[in-house]
Amino acid sequence: MPTIEITEEDAGVRLDLFLSKIIDISRSKIQKLIKEESVTINDKPAKTKTLLEPGDRVTYSEPDRTPFEKTEEPPVLDVIYEDDDLFVIHKPAGLLVHEAMKDEHRTTVVDGVLARYPQIKEIGDDPKRPGIVHRLDKDVSGLMVIAKTQEAFEFLKQQFKDRTIKKEYLALVYGILPKETDIITLNIERSKNKGRMVARTGEQTGKEARTEYDVLRRFATATFIQVKIFTGRTHQIRVHFQAIGYPIVGDKLYKVKNMKFRDIPMDRLFLHAYKLGITLMDGTQKSFMAPLPKNLEDLLETLPVNSQ
Repeated sequence: MPTIEITEEDAGVRLDLFLSKIIDISRSKIQKLIKEESVTINDKPAKTKTLLEPGDRVTYSEPDRTPFEKTEEPPVLDVIYEDDDLFVIHKPAGLLVHEAMKDEHRTTVVDGVLARYPQIKEIGDDPKRPGIVHRLDKDVSGLMVIAKTQEAFEFLKQQFKDRTIKKEYLALVYGILPKETDIITLNIERSKNKGRMVARTGEQTGKEARTEYDVLRRFATATFIQVKIFTGRTHQIRVHFQAIGYPIVGDKLYKVKNMKFRDIPMDRLFLHAYKLGITLMDGTQKSFMAPLPKNLEDLLETLPVNSQ
């Protein structure tokens, strides 16, 4: 059984997060090993959320590495634009962009990309994400641009880096936002003990993040908004609206405790990437739009309006 001694550099990190960097399996399997007491700290059974300290001795059993085989057919991509260099798709909610775990068995956008364009396999800087220059969360729908050539990949990547790509979303948040328009500028970083992203106030550690919103329609217990993001932090919109007390409807990860509004049942996030503006390889500015999915439109029609 391998044993690792914790250094100052790894101190303060959650046990499962630390092991996910060491063992080449998914975090869910790591958590299972911990629950089965196959992981110890200083010869004592460990807990998933234990924060490691310098000098701790972490011992673990070698996990079962039997690989998963995908049994589902690759998804058929909804391509709304294509040229020789890139293409734009409308991703449905519920579909992963790329493998989320080391032993992922669910189908992904990447599976659909390779089924349609097998020549893209070598494009990009990560073999698990060929052609992918940005992503949408699994339960978010909307527009994505994907590179077909390495030149296009680098060209698009630079646009994201320079923040010249325009990304706009439609969202429903709990509560009545007090302003018609506002900008959220809280920094964002990954929490060491929660395993997710958090917004920071005060002296603000973390990375710069900027989110702007405009109110489109007010309901009795929710607000329908248009959102623009000027940075591309992980879960940025979800984290920012949770931080100001108005979480995205359907978000089970970034919730507000003891929220006074009745839950609106959803099997996805009410978050849709409806507009994408990019520069094509020939210098042409191109903008794409994807209408709000019908199930989200139908939900809006069921909500009582704000009488104020």
